[in-house]
Amino acid sequence: MLAKAAKPLVKLVDRYLPDPYIFVLLLSLVVLLAAVIVEQQTPLEVINYWGAGFWSLLSFSMQMLLVLVTGFMLASSPPVKKLLDRLAGFAKSAPQAIVLITVVSLVASWINWGFGLVVGALFAKALARKIRVDYRLLVASAYSGFVVWHGGLAGSIPLTIATPGHFSEAEIGIIATSETIFAGFNLTILAILLLVMPLVNRFMLPEEKDSVYVEPHQLDDSEARVADKQSQDRPADKLENSRLLAWSIGGAGLAYLAYYFLVNTGSLNLNLVNFLFLFVAIILHQTPRSLLNSLNEAIKGGAGIVIQFPFYAGIMAVMMQSGLAQSISEGFVSIASAESLPFLSFISAGIVNIFVPSGGGQWAVQAPIMLPAAEALGADVARVAMAVAWGDAWTNLIQPFWALPVLAIAGLKARDIMGFCLVQLIITGVIISIGLSWF
Repeated sequence: MLAKAAKPLVKLVDRYLPDPYIFVLLLSLVVLLAAVIVEQQTPLEVINYWGAGFWSLLSFSMQMLLVLVTGFMLASSPPVKKLLDRLAGFAKSAPQAIVLITVVSLVASWINWGFGLVVGALFAKALARKIRVDYRLLVASAYSGFVVWHGGLAGSIPLTIATPGHFSEAEIGIIATSETIFAGFNLTILAILLLVMPLVNRFMLPEEKDSVYVEPHQLDDSEARVADKQSQDRPADKLENSRLLAWSIGGAGLAYLAYYFLVNTGSLNLNLVNFLFLFVAIILHQTPRSLLNSLNEAIKGGAGIVIQFPFYAGIMAVMMQSGLAQSISEGFVSIASAESLPFLSFISAGIVNIFVPSGGGQWAVQAPIMLPAAEALGADVARVAMAVAWGDAWTNLIQPFWALPVLAIAGLKARDIMGFCLVQLIITGVIISIGLSWF
């Protein structure tokens, strides 16, 4: 039944969904016009918001580019390829491959969202080399695990309100993660998704005649790479092929990570994920030349991130400074009760996330509206905060912004997976809504 339901959606999306770059251009125009018409801002004010905010995500853009590049370099090292191949060997059929990759992606994304994105995409390629399975659904299943990230260990909203000095502390105090990430309702949602999502993805498997396969040799990144062995005639050649140099700097990087986690007991964040991937890749490639060859291939997939993220930064600036994001949130709050506020917060956050695809940025917009409403209505503040977090994660399933690293590694376009993601969006939306309202 799910396969039949997904089929028309896959065809619809394949026919009408434009490239993510076209999507972000259209989204920009919609937001600019809405700010003028709905918020009664002058065109000059709106253009100023947009232009001033255009480069506000440069740091984050570099982080996301490094997620792609360092993940690719790590995966292209011989030891990691062997490990992924061994893990892929546990799947003996297409249904097993879909279930396995969904579980791996869910767990990895719960640990850290950047880790989950890269691991899911890399594992999809490893499975596709072993199993004849619809490659679009395989990658969509890898991406589907991303829906749990904001309810996991790296969730920016629950970690923010658990940190002394956060911007809402005077209003709500410090809310421990035992009331958010490790609360009963949140763990129940996670458990249900862990059980249901692998089955949802498995039962979306298309029939043989509708499936799209990829040949294993098309996934072999090593074909385009230059041989690692280089001339040793010059001193520079010896340095480029020096194992001692690679192991020394790689060891220094891992020593820092060990110190950070053991002495400072620091939590995992995106910078540390990239740092870990980079220095492990340096060691596993064994020589600087091998790593650079891999880098040359990896960087080709980063074009979408480089060109699109500034446009999203501009959209975010207009949404926040014009009052559009606030208006959306206030519209939902105005019809809420103590019982319905978590659900309505979830829905409003899902809508805002299409235009403000950043958990931290979205919380900055919605917290000043949702928190006073929760207190006035007598609603559970921690549950409302998690509703915003889950809404932010939920519509990422249809937001090309976050799919770009996965698609670049997998070698697909957004329209290849978004039909399946629509089905995932509907089912996860029902599960999360029930969990926030009743559990």
